[in-house]
Amino acid sequence: MSTLTKAGIVDYIYERTESNRAEIKDLVETILEIMKTSIKKDHALLVSGFGKFEAYDKRARKGRNPQTSQTITLPPRKVVVFRLSRKFRSELNPS
Repeated sequence: MSTLTKAGIVDYIYERTESNRAEIKDLVETILEIMKTSIKKDHALLVSGFGKFEAYDKRARKGRNPQTSQTITLPPRKVVVFRLSRKFRSELNPS
C-alpha cells in the first residue's frame, strides 16, 4: 500500500488531460490553498460526497514525558478532524 502524494495527484491528472504539468501543479496548489484558507477562516470545509474537515480548539492538558516520566502541561492547540460522508462511507464499506 502506498500513500498518494501531491506529486502523485499532479501525475494522475497530467496523464488524463491535455494540460501541461506546471498548470496542473498550480491548480492543485490553488485548490489546497483554498481548502486551508477555508478551514482557518470558517473552521470547516465540506466536500459533498467526500466528507467534512473541521478545526477545533483543544484545551491545555497534562501530559508526561515518556523518557523522564516528568509531568508537563501541554499547551492549547488547534486540531483538524475529518469525517467521511455517508455516501463515501457506504462505498468503503459495501453491505
